[in-house]
Amino acid sequence: MTTKGSGKGKDGAKNLTISRKMSAPKVNHTDGTKVSGAGLALVGVPIEQDAAYWEWHIQQTGGAGSGPDAPRIEDDESNAPKFGVATKKDGNFYKALASHAADGDATPEEDGTALMRSILVEDGDTVGVAVQQSDLPMVQFLLNGEPLHDLAINRFRGAVYPSIYIREGFVATGVFDEDNWQELSPHARFGPLIAARGII
Repeated sequence: MTTKGSGKGKDGAKNLTISRKMSAPKVNHTDGTKVSGAGLALVGVPIEQDAAYWEWHIQQTGGAGSGPDAPRIEDDESNAPKFGVATKKDGNFYKALASHAADGDATPEEDGTALMRSILVEDGDTVGVAVQQSDLPMVQFLLNGEPLHDLAINRFRGAVYPSIYIREGFVATGVFDEDNWQELSPHARFGPLIAARGII
């Protein structure tokens, strides 16, 4: 049996952070919800409610794809961060992924990003992610409040976690408290992510 925490209390806030155990070794974690580096990063709480919304606030810091002679990030989707959800990962997954990478590029199913989409972002952008699990499981994406209908993911199963595949040259901050959202969720039913916790 579980109870729901709003994420605003001491216990809930602790859980609404990027999980080091479920994230790639090359991902840097700061302040619990800020990520940089390169690779997949998962929040340590599965989505258990019918509809949830959160945001990623983007900073562009340079790195890969920066400089006057480099190709523009917005023109190269392969360098864009990916947003969405992912199934639970562990150290063994990342070891297997490193082995696949030595053989060539991994597919989205192999690298854990099958339920994620590349979104071309720049400094100051806000990416909203809305997940619905009741009628038709769906992941929707918004860029600075504008829906990206073509990127929506329909039909997924199982426990999923809020996730980002961060790229060099970007810092992303996960924002799970609606008081700090920069945009509105796409519908009133999409509330903030709720951390479930066991009763002791």
